[in-house]
Amino acid sequence: MTSRPNEAALSRASLEVSAGNFSAVHALLAPFYGDGDVTIDRLALLVLSGLGDVEQAAQLAVRLADAAPDQVHPGHSLIETMGALDRRPAAEAVLRRVVELSPHDPRGLEALATVLVQTGRFEEALHLQQSALARNPHNQNVQLVLASMLSESGRYDEAIAILKRLCDRYPNNIAAHANLACLYTAVGAMDDALAIYRVVLPMAPQDPRIRLNHSIGLLKAGRFAQGWSEHEWRLQLPGHTTLPRATLLPNVTASLDLAAKRVLVTHEEGLGDTLMYLRYVPELARRGAVVTVMVPPALQKLAERVDGVARVWTESDAPDFDYHCPFISLPRALAVTGRPLGDPVPYLRADPALVATWEKRLSVLDGLRVGLVWSGAPRPTQTIPHMIDRKRSIPLETLRPLSGLPGIDLVSLQLGPPRDQIAALEKGFTLLDPMDDVNDMNDTAALMMALDLVVSVDTSSVHLAGGLGLPVLMLDRLDHCWRWPVGQRDSQWYPHMEIFRQTRLFDWKPVVRRVCERVRAIESSSAAPI
Repeated sequence: MTSRPNEAALSRASLEVSAGNFSAVHALLAPFYGDGDVTIDRLALLVLSGLGDVEQAAQLAVRLADAAPDQVHPGHSLIETMGALDRRPAAEAVLRRVVELSPHDPRGLEALATVLVQTGRFEEALHLQQSALARNPHNQNVQLVLASMLSESGRYDEAIAILKRLCDRYPNNIAAHANLACLYTAVGAMDDALAIYRVVLPMAPQDPRIRLNHSIGLLKAGRFAQGWSEHEWRLQLPGHTTLPRATLLPNVTASLDLAAKRVLVTHEEGLGDTLMYLRYVPELARRGAVVTVMVPPALQKLAERVDGVARVWTESDAPDFDYHCPFISLPRALAVTGRPLGDPVPYLRADPALVATWEKRLSVLDGLRVGLVWSGAPRPTQTIPHMIDRKRSIPLETLRPLSGLPGIDLVSLQLGPPRDQIAALEKGFTLLDPMDDVNDMNDTAALMMALDLVVSVDTSSVHLAGGLGLPVLMLDRLDHCWRWPVGQRDSQWYPHMEIFRQTRLFDWKPVVRRVCERVRAIESSSAAPI
Protein backbone atom coordinates (compact mmCIF):
# COMPACT_ATOMS: atom_id res chain seq x y z
CA MET A 1 0.00 0.00 0.00
CA THR A 2 1.30 3.42 -0.94
CA SER A 3 2.18 5.53 2.09
CA ARG A 4 0.88 9.07 2.40
CA PRO A 5 3.50 11.69 1.41
CA ASN A 6 5.10 13.47 4.34
CA GLU A 7 5.63 17.23 4.61
CA ALA A 8 9.00 17.13 2.86
CA ALA A 9 7.55 15.15 -0.05
CA LEU A 10 4.68 17.60 -0.38
CA SER A 11 7.12 20.51 -0.43
CA ARG A 12 9.04 18.84 -3.25
CA ALA A 13 5.76 18.16 -5.05
CA SER A 14 4.86 21.84 -4.79
CA LEU A 15 8.15 22.79 -6.44
CA GLU A 16 7.52 20.26 -9.21
CA VAL A 17 4.08 21.75 -9.81
CA SER A 18 5.60 25.23 -10.03
CA ALA A 19 7.94 23.88 -12.70
CA GLY A 20 5.03 22.38 -14.63
CA ASN A 21 5.92 18.74 -13.93
CA PHE A 22 2.30 17.70 -13.43
CA SER A 23 2.52 14.04 -14.44
CA ALA A 24 5.16 13.18 -11.85
CA VAL A 25 3.16 14.80 -9.05
CA HIS A 26 -0.04 13.15 -10.26
CA ALA A 27 1.59 9.73 -9.98
CA LEU A 28 2.61 10.52 -6.41
CA LEU A 29 -0.61 12.06 -5.14
CA ALA A 30 -3.45 10.51 -7.13
CA PRO A 31 -4.18 7.75 -4.57
CA PHE A 32 -4.94 10.43 -1.98
CA TYR A 33 -7.12 12.84 -3.96
CA GLY A 34 -10.32 13.66 -2.12
CA ASP A 35 -9.19 12.13 1.20
CA GLY A 36 -9.67 15.42 3.01
CA ASP A 37 -6.04 16.53 3.11
CA VAL A 38 -6.30 20.19 2.10
CA THR A 39 -2.64 20.46 1.10
CA ILE A 40 -2.92 17.47 -1.24
CA ASP A 41 -6.24 18.67 -2.64
CA ARG A 42 -4.84 22.11 -3.41
CA LEU A 43 -1.93 20.52 -5.23
CA ALA A 44 -4.36 18.18 -6.98
CA LEU A 45 -6.31 21.17 -8.28
CA LEU A 46 -3.17 22.49 -9.94
CA VAL A 47 -2.10 19.08 -11.23
CA LEU A 48 -5.47 18.15 -12.73
CA SER A 49 -5.74 21.57 -14.35
CA GLY A 50 -2.27 21.25 -15.80
CA LEU A 51 -3.11 17.82 -17.19
CA GLY A 52 -6.29 19.13 -18.80
CA ASP A 53 -8.78 17.27 -16.57
CA VAL A 54 -11.16 20.21 -16.41
CA GLU A 55 -14.11 18.42 -14.84
CA GLN A 56 -12.26 16.85 -11.92
CA ALA A 57 -10.27 20.02 -11.31
CA ALA A 58 -13.41 22.16 -11.28
CA GLN A 59 -15.27 19.82 -8.92
CA LEU A 60 -12.28 19.83 -6.58
CA ALA A 61 -12.06 23.63 -6.71
CA VAL A 62 -15.72 23.93 -5.76
CA ARG A 63 -15.29 21.52 -2.83
CA LEU A 64 -12.26 23.44 -1.57
CA ALA A 65 -14.10 26.75 -1.90
CA ASP A 66 -17.22 25.46 -0.13
CA ALA A 67 -15.11 24.16 2.74
CA ALA A 68 -13.58 27.61 3.30
CA PRO A 69 -16.28 30.18 2.50
CA ASP A 70 -14.44 33.06 4.17
CA GLN A 71 -11.15 32.50 2.37
CA VAL A 72 -9.89 33.52 -1.05
CA HIS A 73 -11.14 31.19 -3.77
CA PRO A 74 -8.60 28.44 -4.63
CA GLY A 75 -8.96 29.52 -8.25
CA HIS A 76 -6.57 32.38 -7.49
CA SER A 77 -3.70 30.01 -6.69
CA LEU A 78 -4.56 28.26 -9.95
CA ILE A 79 -4.31 31.56 -11.83
CA GLU A 80 -0.99 32.37 -10.16
CA THR A 81 0.55 28.97 -10.97
CA MET A 82 -0.70 28.80 -14.54
CA GLY A 83 0.19 32.43 -15.13
CA ALA A 84 3.77 31.79 -14.03
CA LEU A 85 3.90 28.97 -16.58
CA ASP A 86 2.23 31.11 -19.26
CA ARG A 87 -0.71 28.70 -19.30
CA ARG A 88 -3.61 30.96 -18.37
CA PRO A 89 -6.01 29.20 -20.79
CA ALA A 90 -5.78 26.10 -18.58
CA ALA A 91 -6.89 28.13 -15.58
CA GLU A 92 -9.64 29.79 -17.58
CA ALA A 93 -11.09 26.46 -18.73
CA VAL A 94 -11.33 25.17 -15.16
CA LEU A 95 -12.78 28.40 -13.79
CA ARG A 96 -15.46 28.56 -16.45
CA ARG A 97 -16.60 25.12 -15.31
CA VAL A 98 -16.36 26.25 -11.66
CA VAL A 99 -18.78 29.08 -12.39
CA GLU A 100 -21.20 26.62 -14.04
CA LEU A 101 -21.02 24.28 -11.02
CA SER A 102 -21.26 27.03 -8.41
CA PRO A 103 -22.86 30.09 -10.04
CA HIS A 104 -23.80 31.79 -6.77
CA ASP A 105 -20.28 31.95 -5.31
CA PRO A 106 -19.00 35.44 -6.19
CA ARG A 107 -15.45 34.33 -5.53
CA GLY A 108 -15.51 31.95 -8.50
CA LEU A 109 -16.84 34.68 -10.76
CA GLU A 110 -14.13 37.00 -9.48
CA ALA A 111 -11.41 34.43 -10.17
CA LEU A 112 -12.65 33.88 -13.72
CA ALA A 113 -12.91 37.63 -14.26
CA THR A 114 -9.34 38.05 -13.00
CA VAL A 115 -7.87 35.70 -15.59
CA LEU A 116 -9.94 37.42 -18.28
CA VAL A 117 -8.50 40.80 -17.27
CA GLN A 118 -4.98 39.35 -17.39
CA THR A 119 -5.59 38.28 -20.98
CA GLY A 120 -7.11 41.61 -22.02
CA ARG A 121 -10.80 40.69 -22.20
CA PHE A 122 -12.05 43.55 -20.10
CA GLU A 123 -15.66 43.70 -21.21
CA GLU A 124 -16.37 40.05 -20.47
CA ALA A 125 -14.56 40.34 -17.14
CA LEU A 126 -16.56 43.43 -16.18
CA HIS A 127 -19.81 41.70 -17.11
CA LEU A 128 -18.96 38.77 -14.84
CA GLN A 129 -17.97 40.98 -11.94
CA GLN A 130 -21.06 43.14 -12.33
CA SER A 131 -23.12 39.94 -12.22
CA ALA A 132 -21.37 39.00 -9.01
CA LEU A 133 -22.15 42.43 -7.57
CA ALA A 134 -25.81 42.17 -8.55
CA ARG A 135 -26.05 38.93 -6.58
CA ASN A 136 -23.99 40.25 -3.67
CA PRO A 137 -24.55 44.03 -3.56
CA HIS A 138 -23.04 44.46 -0.10
CA ASN A 139 -19.98 42.26 -0.59
CA GLN A 140 -16.99 44.55 -0.08
CA ASN A 141 -14.50 42.32 -1.86
CA VAL A 142 -16.70 42.07 -4.96
CA GLN A 143 -16.75 45.87 -5.09
CA LEU A 144 -12.98 46.07 -4.63
CA VAL A 145 -12.38 43.69 -7.51
CA LEU A 146 -14.85 45.50 -9.75
CA ALA A 147 -13.06 48.79 -9.08
CA SER A 148 -9.73 47.18 -9.95
CA MET A 149 -11.11 45.85 -13.23
CA LEU A 150 -12.61 49.19 -14.16
CA SER A 151 -9.26 50.80 -13.47
CA GLU A 152 -7.37 48.30 -15.63
CA SER A 153 -9.76 49.03 -18.49
CA GLY A 154 -9.22 52.79 -18.16
CA ARG A 155 -12.59 53.61 -16.57
CA TYR A 156 -10.98 55.52 -13.73
CA ASP A 157 -13.91 57.73 -12.73
CA GLU A 158 -16.16 54.73 -12.16
CA ALA A 159 -13.45 52.91 -10.20
CA ILE A 160 -12.81 55.93 -8.00
CA ALA A 161 -16.54 56.34 -7.31
CA ILE A 162 -16.82 52.73 -6.10
CA LEU A 163 -13.80 53.03 -3.83
CA LYS A 164 -14.94 56.35 -2.39
CA ARG A 165 -18.31 54.82 -1.50
CA LEU A 166 -16.57 51.89 0.14
CA CYS A 167 -14.34 54.18 2.16
CA ASP A 168 -17.34 56.23 3.29
CA ARG A 169 -19.42 53.21 4.27
CA TYR A 170 -16.59 51.13 5.72
CA PRO A 171 -14.04 53.56 7.16
CA ASN A 172 -11.93 50.69 8.52
CA ASN A 173 -11.60 48.92 5.18
CA ILE A 174 -7.84 49.13 4.66
CA ALA A 175 -7.88 47.69 1.14
CA ALA A 176 -10.44 50.23 -0.06
CA HIS A 177 -8.37 53.16 1.18
CA ALA A 178 -5.08 51.73 -0.08
CA ASN A 179 -6.54 50.98 -3.52
CA LEU A 180 -8.10 54.43 -3.75
CA ALA A 181 -4.74 56.03 -2.95
CA CYS A 182 -3.08 53.92 -5.66
CA LEU A 183 -5.73 54.88 -8.17
CA TYR A 184 -5.39 58.58 -7.41
CA THR A 185 -1.63 58.16 -7.89
CA ALA A 186 -2.17 56.45 -11.25
CA VAL A 187 -4.27 59.31 -12.60
CA GLY A 188 -1.94 61.98 -11.20
CA ALA A 189 -4.27 63.33 -8.49
CA MET A 190 -1.38 63.55 -6.06
CA ASP A 191 -2.94 65.74 -3.37
CA ASP A 192 -5.88 63.34 -3.14
CA ALA A 193 -3.58 60.31 -3.11
CA LEU A 194 -1.39 61.60 -0.30
CA ALA A 195 -4.45 62.64 1.71
CA ILE A 196 -5.79 59.07 1.55
CA TYR A 197 -2.41 57.70 2.58
CA ARG A 198 -2.54 59.90 5.66
CA VAL A 199 -5.73 58.04 6.56
CA VAL A 200 -4.69 54.49 5.74
CA LEU A 201 -1.09 54.43 7.02
CA PRO A 202 -2.10 54.64 10.71
CA MET A 203 -4.36 51.62 10.07
CA ALA A 204 -1.52 49.50 8.67
CA PRO A 205 1.79 51.17 9.55
CA GLN A 206 3.83 48.00 9.06
CA ASP A 207 2.36 46.85 5.76
CA PRO A 208 5.33 46.99 3.32
CA ARG A 209 3.16 46.98 0.20
CA ILE A 210 1.14 49.99 1.32
CA ARG A 211 4.31 51.77 2.42
CA LEU A 212 5.91 51.02 -0.96
CA ASN A 213 2.88 52.38 -2.80
CA HIS A 214 3.00 55.43 -0.56
CA SER A 215 6.59 55.98 -1.65
CA ILE A 216 5.51 55.89 -5.29
CA GLY A 217 2.95 58.57 -4.51
CA LEU A 218 5.55 60.73 -2.82
CA LEU A 219 7.99 60.35 -5.71
CA LYS A 220 5.32 61.08 -8.31
CA ALA A 221 4.46 64.22 -6.33
CA GLY A 222 8.11 65.29 -6.52
CA ARG A 223 8.76 64.81 -2.80
CA PHE A 224 11.96 62.92 -3.43
CA ALA A 225 13.72 62.95 -0.05
CA GLN A 226 10.71 61.51 1.76
CA GLY A 227 9.90 59.22 -1.13
CA TRP A 228 13.37 57.64 -1.28
CA SER A 229 13.29 56.95 2.43
CA GLU A 230 9.82 55.40 2.26
CA HIS A 231 10.85 53.35 -0.79
CA GLU A 232 13.12 51.26 1.46
CA TRP A 233 10.02 49.37 2.61
CA ARG A 234 10.21 47.40 -0.66
CA LEU A 235 13.18 45.51 0.81
CA GLN A 236 10.75 43.68 3.11
CA LEU A 237 8.94 42.20 0.11
CA PRO A 238 10.00 39.07 -1.80
CA GLY A 239 12.15 39.56 -4.88
CA HIS A 240 14.42 42.23 -3.48
CA THR A 241 17.89 42.02 -1.95
CA THR A 242 18.68 39.03 0.26
CA LEU A 243 22.00 40.46 1.41
CA PRO A 244 22.34 41.29 5.14
CA ARG A 245 20.49 44.40 6.29
CA ALA A 246 23.33 45.07 8.74
CA THR A 247 25.67 45.95 5.88
CA LEU A 248 23.18 47.96 3.81
CA LEU A 249 24.80 51.28 2.89
CA PRO A 250 23.57 53.96 5.30
CA ASN A 251 22.91 57.56 4.35
CA VAL A 252 26.19 59.01 3.13
CA THR A 253 26.72 61.90 5.53
CA ALA A 254 29.91 63.89 6.01
CA SER A 255 30.82 61.70 8.98
CA LEU A 256 30.63 58.43 7.03
CA ASP A 257 34.12 57.45 5.90
CA LEU A 258 33.96 55.48 2.65
CA ALA A 259 37.66 55.73 1.84
CA ALA A 260 38.76 52.36 0.39
CA LYS A 261 35.49 50.77 1.47
CA ARG A 262 34.24 48.08 -0.91
CA VAL A 263 30.69 49.02 -1.91
CA LEU A 264 28.68 46.49 -3.89
CA VAL A 265 25.81 48.04 -5.86
CA THR A 266 23.27 45.43 -6.95
CA HIS A 267 20.80 45.16 -9.82
CA GLU A 268 17.30 44.80 -8.41
CA GLU A 269 14.47 45.18 -10.91
CA GLY A 270 14.42 45.99 -14.63
CA LEU A 271 17.28 46.99 -16.90
CA GLY A 272 15.83 50.49 -17.14
CA ASP A 273 16.07 50.98 -13.38
CA THR A 274 19.75 50.06 -13.34
CA LEU A 275 20.48 52.23 -16.38
CA MET A 276 18.83 55.18 -14.66
CA TYR A 277 20.55 54.75 -11.29
CA LEU A 278 24.06 54.20 -12.68
CA ARG A 279 24.26 58.02 -12.59
CA TYR A 280 24.80 57.81 -8.80
CA VAL A 281 27.91 55.61 -8.92
CA PRO A 282 30.42 58.42 -9.61
CA GLU A 283 29.46 60.16 -6.38
CA LEU A 284 30.24 57.03 -4.38
CA ALA A 285 33.67 56.89 -6.00
CA ARG A 286 34.27 60.58 -5.25
CA ARG A 287 33.63 59.72 -1.61
CA GLY A 288 36.49 57.22 -1.78
CA ALA A 289 34.49 54.01 -2.20
CA VAL A 290 35.75 51.17 -4.37
CA VAL A 291 32.57 50.38 -6.28
CA THR A 292 31.61 47.04 -7.75
CA VAL A 293 28.37 46.95 -9.70
CA MET A 294 26.52 43.64 -9.86
CA VAL A 295 24.50 43.68 -13.09
CA PRO A 296 23.06 41.29 -15.69
CA PRO A 297 25.47 40.29 -18.48
CA ALA A 298 23.53 42.47 -20.92
CA LEU A 299 24.82 45.55 -19.06
CA GLN A 300 28.39 44.43 -18.38
CA LYS A 301 30.31 46.21 -21.14
CA LEU A 302 28.26 49.39 -20.85
CA ALA A 303 28.68 49.54 -17.07
CA GLU A 304 32.46 49.16 -17.41
CA ARG A 305 32.61 52.64 -18.97
CA VAL A 306 30.64 54.41 -16.21
CA ASP A 307 32.84 56.77 -14.19
CA GLY A 308 33.58 55.43 -10.74
CA VAL A 309 32.99 51.76 -11.51
CA ALA A 310 36.01 49.79 -10.33
CA ARG A 311 34.63 46.36 -11.25
CA VAL A 312 31.60 44.84 -12.93
CA TRP A 313 30.29 41.59 -11.47
CA THR A 314 27.85 39.37 -13.38
CA GLU A 315 27.94 36.20 -11.27
CA SER A 316 24.93 35.22 -9.15
CA ASP A 317 26.93 34.95 -5.92
CA ALA A 318 28.01 38.29 -4.48
CA PRO A 319 31.72 39.09 -4.09
CA ASP A 320 33.17 40.31 -0.82
CA PHE A 321 32.07 43.79 0.27
CA ASP A 322 31.98 46.17 3.21
CA TYR A 323 28.65 47.73 2.25
CA HIS A 324 26.03 46.75 -0.26
CA CYS A 325 23.32 48.88 -1.82
CA PRO A 326 20.64 48.08 -4.41
CA PHE A 327 20.76 50.56 -7.29
CA ILE A 328 17.29 51.81 -6.36
CA SER A 329 18.51 52.69 -2.85
CA LEU A 330 21.34 54.91 -4.09
CA PRO A 331 19.21 58.08 -4.22
CA ARG A 332 18.25 57.53 -0.58
CA ALA A 333 21.85 56.93 0.47
CA LEU A 334 23.15 59.94 -1.47
CA ALA A 335 20.22 62.33 -0.90
CA VAL A 336 22.29 64.62 1.34
CA THR A 337 25.24 64.99 -1.06
CA GLY A 338 23.87 67.93 -3.03
CA ARG A 339 23.28 65.86 -6.18
CA PRO A 340 19.74 64.50 -5.67
CA LEU A 341 19.52 63.55 -9.36
CA GLY A 342 22.99 62.04 -9.57
CA ASP A 343 25.58 62.98 -12.16
CA PRO A 344 24.42 64.98 -15.18
CA VAL A 345 23.73 63.50 -18.60
CA PRO A 346 25.58 61.95 -20.35
CA TYR A 347 26.77 59.52 -17.71
CA LEU A 348 26.65 56.53 -20.10
CA ARG A 349 29.14 56.19 -22.96
CA ALA A 350 29.06 53.99 -26.04
CA ASP A 351 32.07 52.13 -27.45
CA PRO A 352 33.63 54.56 -30.00
CA ALA A 353 34.79 51.76 -32.31
CA LEU A 354 31.31 50.23 -32.40
CA VAL A 355 29.77 53.64 -33.00
CA ALA A 356 32.06 54.12 -36.01
CA THR A 357 31.00 50.73 -37.36
CA TRP A 358 27.34 51.62 -37.11
CA GLU A 359 27.92 55.07 -38.61
CA LYS A 360 29.50 53.45 -41.65
CA ARG A 361 26.72 50.86 -41.93
CA LEU A 362 23.95 53.44 -41.70
CA SER A 363 25.61 55.90 -44.05
CA VAL A 364 23.38 54.56 -46.84
CA LEU A 365 20.43 56.27 -45.13
CA ASP A 366 19.90 59.77 -46.46
CA GLY A 367 17.17 60.98 -44.12
CA LEU A 368 16.83 61.72 -40.43
CA ARG A 369 17.75 58.46 -38.70
CA VAL A 370 15.01 57.65 -36.20
CA GLY A 371 15.33 54.64 -33.89
CA LEU A 372 12.06 52.95 -33.02
CA VAL A 373 11.01 50.90 -29.97
CA TRP A 374 7.33 49.98 -29.71
CA SER A 375 7.23 47.44 -26.91
CA GLY A 376 8.70 46.57 -23.57
CA ALA A 377 9.31 43.02 -22.39
CA PRO A 378 5.91 41.25 -22.38
CA ARG A 379 6.80 39.05 -19.37
CA PRO A 380 3.61 36.93 -19.60
CA THR A 381 4.62 34.82 -16.60
CA GLN A 382 4.69 37.86 -14.26
CA THR A 383 1.19 39.19 -13.77
CA ILE A 384 1.78 42.81 -12.71
CA PRO A 385 4.64 43.55 -15.16
CA HIS A 386 2.60 41.85 -17.89
CA MET A 387 -0.41 44.07 -17.14
CA ILE A 388 1.77 47.19 -17.19
CA ASP A 389 3.35 46.16 -20.47
CA ARG A 390 -0.08 45.77 -22.06
CA LYS A 391 -0.69 49.44 -21.28
CA ARG A 392 2.71 50.85 -22.27
CA SER A 393 3.40 48.89 -25.48
CA ILE A 394 2.06 49.79 -28.92
CA PRO A 395 1.30 47.54 -31.89
CA LEU A 396 3.94 48.33 -34.49
CA GLU A 397 1.26 48.88 -37.14
CA THR A 398 -0.06 51.82 -35.08
CA LEU A 399 3.22 53.62 -35.80
CA ARG A 400 2.75 53.40 -39.58
CA PRO A 401 2.26 57.21 -39.90
CA LEU A 402 5.93 57.66 -38.96
CA SER A 403 6.94 55.61 -41.99
CA GLY A 404 5.06 57.97 -44.26
CA LEU A 405 6.97 61.08 -43.20
CA PRO A 406 9.28 62.46 -45.92
CA GLY A 407 12.98 62.60 -45.17
CA ILE A 408 12.75 60.01 -42.37
CA ASP A 409 14.57 56.66 -42.16
CA LEU A 410 13.20 54.37 -39.46
CA VAL A 411 15.60 51.95 -37.74
CA SER A 412 14.31 49.28 -35.40
CA LEU A 413 15.84 49.07 -31.93
CA GLN A 414 13.33 46.43 -30.83
CA LEU A 415 14.38 43.13 -29.29
CA GLY A 416 12.36 40.19 -27.98
CA PRO A 417 9.09 38.64 -29.18
CA PRO A 418 7.54 42.00 -30.29
CA ARG A 419 10.18 42.10 -33.01
CA ASP A 420 8.15 39.42 -34.82
CA GLN A 421 5.63 42.12 -35.72
CA ILE A 422 8.06 43.41 -38.36
CA ALA A 423 7.50 40.33 -40.54
CA ALA A 424 3.74 40.87 -40.40
CA LEU A 425 3.88 44.45 -41.68
CA GLU A 426 1.97 45.20 -44.85
CA LYS A 427 3.64 47.00 -47.72
CA GLY A 428 4.39 50.69 -47.34
CA PHE A 429 5.94 50.51 -43.86
CA THR A 430 9.69 50.76 -44.40
CA LEU A 431 11.75 49.82 -41.36
CA LEU A 432 15.42 48.81 -41.29
CA ASP A 433 15.96 46.01 -38.77
CA PRO A 434 19.65 45.55 -37.82
CA MET A 435 18.97 43.84 -34.49
CA ASP A 436 20.35 40.46 -35.51
CA ASP A 437 23.74 42.07 -34.88
CA VAL A 438 22.83 43.44 -31.44
CA ASN A 439 23.65 41.23 -28.47
CA ASP A 440 23.58 43.50 -25.45
CA MET A 441 23.08 47.07 -24.26
CA ASN A 442 26.62 47.93 -25.33
CA ASP A 443 25.72 47.14 -28.94
CA THR A 444 22.41 48.99 -28.64
CA ALA A 445 24.16 52.07 -27.22
CA ALA A 446 26.55 52.19 -30.17
CA LEU A 447 23.69 51.81 -32.64
CA MET A 448 21.77 54.58 -30.91
CA MET A 449 24.75 56.93 -31.16
CA ALA A 450 24.64 56.50 -34.94
CA LEU A 451 21.04 57.79 -34.98
CA ASP A 452 19.63 61.30 -34.84
CA LEU A 453 16.62 60.60 -32.66
CA VAL A 454 14.98 57.81 -30.66
CA VAL A 455 11.21 57.32 -30.54
CA SER A 456 10.21 54.82 -27.86
CA VAL A 457 7.60 53.68 -25.40
CA ASP A 458 8.51 53.74 -21.70
CA THR A 459 11.03 50.92 -21.52
CA SER A 460 14.77 50.51 -20.91
CA SER A 461 15.53 52.09 -24.29
CA VAL A 462 14.50 55.55 -23.07
CA HIS A 463 16.87 55.25 -20.10
CA LEU A 464 19.70 54.11 -22.34
CA ALA A 465 19.15 56.87 -24.90
CA GLY A 466 18.55 59.44 -22.17
CA GLY A 467 21.67 58.44 -20.25
CA LEU A 468 23.69 58.74 -23.49
CA GLY A 469 22.40 62.28 -23.92
CA LEU A 470 20.42 61.55 -27.08
CA PRO A 471 17.14 63.27 -28.01
CA VAL A 472 14.22 61.00 -27.12
CA LEU A 473 10.53 61.28 -27.92
CA MET A 474 8.72 59.02 -25.44
CA LEU A 475 5.20 57.76 -26.01
CA ASP A 476 3.75 57.48 -22.52
CA ARG A 477 0.73 55.68 -21.12
CA LEU A 478 -1.94 57.64 -19.23
CA ASP A 479 -1.21 56.07 -15.81
CA HIS A 480 2.45 56.86 -16.19
CA CYS A 481 5.47 56.02 -14.07
CA TRP A 482 6.43 58.37 -11.22
CA ARG A 483 9.63 59.35 -13.09
CA TRP A 484 7.76 61.44 -15.63
CA PRO A 485 6.22 64.52 -13.93
CA VAL A 486 2.47 65.02 -13.88
CA GLY A 487 1.45 67.58 -16.50
CA GLN A 488 4.97 68.05 -17.90
CA ARG A 489 6.38 67.28 -21.33
CA ASP A 490 10.01 67.27 -20.27
CA SER A 491 12.06 65.26 -17.79
CA GLN A 492 14.43 66.41 -15.09
CA TRP A 493 16.19 63.04 -15.39
CA TYR A 494 16.89 63.31 -19.11
CA PRO A 495 17.06 66.91 -20.39
CA HIS A 496 16.88 65.82 -24.03
CA MET A 497 13.61 63.94 -23.62
CA GLU A 498 10.12 65.02 -24.70
CA ILE A 499 7.07 63.19 -23.37
CA PHE A 500 3.92 62.55 -25.40
CA ARG A 501 1.23 61.17 -23.10
CA GLN A 502 -2.12 59.54 -23.70
CA THR A 503 -5.30 61.32 -22.70
CA ARG A 504 -7.20 58.02 -22.78
CA LEU A 505 -5.80 54.61 -21.87
CA PHE A 506 -5.00 52.36 -24.86
CA ASP A 507 -5.68 55.20 -27.32
CA TRP A 508 -2.35 55.74 -29.07
CA LYS A 509 -3.47 57.37 -32.31
CA PRO A 510 -3.50 60.98 -30.99
CA VAL A 511 -0.11 60.39 -29.37
CA VAL A 512 1.37 59.05 -32.60
CA ARG A 513 -0.07 62.04 -34.47
CA ARG A 514 1.66 64.49 -32.12
CA VAL A 515 4.93 62.57 -32.33
CA CYS A 516 4.74 62.68 -36.14
CA GLU A 517 4.29 66.45 -36.00
CA ARG A 518 7.36 66.77 -33.79
CA VAL A 519 9.49 64.49 -35.97
CA ARG A 520 8.40 66.41 -39.06
CA ALA A 521 9.40 69.67 -37.37
CA ILE A 522 12.80 68.28 -36.42
CA GLU A 523 13.41 66.97 -39.93
CA SER A 524 12.49 70.26 -41.55
CA SER A 525 14.83 72.14 -39.18
CA SER A 526 12.02 74.47 -38.12
CA ALA A 527 12.70 73.17 -34.61
CA ALA A 528 15.90 71.48 -33.49
CA PRO A 529 15.93 68.52 -31.10
CA ILE A 530 16.15 69.55 -27.49
